[in-house]
Amino acid sequence: MSEVSAAGGIEEDAGRRAPYGRLSARMALQLAAPHTWPAAILPALVAVAAAAATRGGLSVTMAFTLLAICVLMQSAVNTFNDYYDYVKGADSADDNVDPTDAVLVYNNVDPRAALALAVGFLAAAFLLGAYVIWAAGWIPLAIGAVGAVVVVLYSAGRTPISYLPIGELVSGLVMGGLIPLACYQALTGSFDLRALLWAVPTVLGVSLIMFTNNTCDVEKDVQAGRRTLSVLLGRERARRLYHAVLLAWIAAIVALVAVFFTGGLVVVPFMLLAAWPLVGALLKNPLAPPARVGAMAQVCSVNVALGAFYAAAIFASGVVLAV
Repeated sequence: MSEVSAAGGIEEDAGRRAPYGRLSARMALQLAAPHTWPAAILPALVAVAAAAATRGGLSVTMAFTLLAICVLMQSAVNTFNDYYDYVKGADSADDNVDPTDAVLVYNNVDPRAALALAVGFLAAAFLLGAYVIWAAGWIPLAIGAVGAVVVVLYSAGRTPISYLPIGELVSGLVMGGLIPLACYQALTGSFDLRALLWAVPTVLGVSLIMFTNNTCDVEKDVQAGRRTLSVLLGRERARRLYHAVLLAWIAAIVALVAVFFTGGLVVVPFMLLAAWPLVGALLKNPLAPPARVGAMAQVCSVNVALGAFYAAAIFASGVVLAV
């Protein structure tokens, strides 16, 4: 596969290969990467649970609209990232990725179709956001605008955020922190900074998804000129930090439930029993290139388990208070 580094390079490359095929619905779904949607859905679900627990009720229409917006934003992130990695030559068939997770590498599709799809995801999110703005005011719009700017800067530009050692922190704060803050305000009408505190577990969970990917890709990222946190630390030190963050994630859930959502403590033992086998497998993963596909599946599974149980604990605390 020839390396393509810019829009002009795309056109030059197109002249040397067979005509581009159509971007199918299946490929569009693969670019959206549904396996990563928990990174957007679970932070919103935590906000929904917190709103229900602290206010005693919420709008189902608003809740589902917010969840849809979060999925669309995550899909945009994934598609932008695939597009820019492809045109910069950072992705190749030698990177130990599932073919369904590298549409532009394994299919003769015009990259500009992927770029248009990413913009479409963002546009759809903002169209749905019009309802949220009408119902909840300008604060969700402001938070969403910050998120949209970061979505673009994360993959685009001369030095994208994903190429820097702050990529994990930025993705965690935006997806895991700003989403719950905006959703809680939209659902309750109250801008409450406690929502950011309650979102610490989702910040850590989302950050670990990127940390997993970058630690597995250390050698590839060195060649591509990326200076991710994992590249700066080296794989062994990165794994030690990774394990510490993973355990801190669990501890944060237990502590927050104990302090703010005490009635949900009954859920915590079930969370630990259900999540520990998944966590244990992730702790044993070498986070090396051959283990990349498995590691990404594992960290997404842990996100689902811990995020769902955390939301259930918050919901349970509201039920206990109501009784």
